Amino acid sequence: MADSAYSPPKVWKWDTEGAGQWASINRPISGATHEKELPVGKHPHQLYSLATPNGVKVTIMFEELLAMGKKDAEYDAWLIRIMEGDQFGSGFVSVNPNSKIPAMLDVSTATPTRVFESGAILFYLAEKFDAFLPTKPSARAECMSWLFWQMGSAPYLGGGFGHFYKYAPEKFEYPIDRFTMEIKRQLDVLDKNLADRQFLCGDDYNIADIATYAWYGNLVINNQYEAEEFIEAASYKNVVRWATEIQARPAVQRGRRVNKVMGPEELQLPERHDASDLD
Repeated sequence: MADSAYSPPKVWKWDTEGAGQWASINRPISGATHEKELPVGKHPHQLYSLATPNGVKVTIMFEELLAMGKKDAEYDAWLIRIMEGDQFGSGFVSVNPNSKIPAMLDVSTATPTRVFESGAILFYLAEKFDAFLPTKPSARAECMSWLFWQMGSAPYLGGGFGHFYKYAPEKFEYPIDRFTMEIKRQLDVLDKNLADRQFLCGDDYNIADIATYAWYGNLVINNQYEAEEFIEAASYKNVVRWATEIQARPAVQRGRRVNKVMGPEELQLPERHDASDLD
């Protein structure tokens, strides 16, 4: 069945009234909308985030590093309420000109180092602490290939499928079919890769697993977008096995709680400034 016909105008104009519940966080221009400095805590790393899949990647990484005994990986996690426009404050924009979470400042360097984009933050921390990143060229290439695969795939899952299936003001068959087909293809890619591998790159858990779990693991075992039945998530048995194993890790369970403001209250931790905050 075809959706209602739509003829694009000669020049697109921003419709601020018809964008649904995400209208307040999406706009066709960049830059700050208001002056607001970011807080800075006592730890070497200052994270400004929210427990979305992209935000969870980084808090899991920090908690994994700390679980390894990397004490210099301590961090402050400040809450950025994207529905209230915190990401458009001048301080946040200075750390991430793209106004998306997560963003991080490493204040342990001579001049504070800003890092934005979740994949870039994972790679930065992995290199800094020599952890969760292979050193042999071929193994590192495999890890980076899967990491970039995830970064390129997430717009189809979150921005495409998640938006049209769960959040769009109206349901339309064509975009839902288009993005469902694509994410099922991606799940099939993962499932086949994991058929004879414990983790995405082989026997060792690394940043590619952390990044991909936050999206596809969440999709198949935590009913993200309330789509588990719709996409037949249980049929991707290798992905489910892999995701379940990762979610059982104590550091993953800790990281999932940081900057979380939805769900069961006992699992929420809007901000994290000390390891004891999670105890």
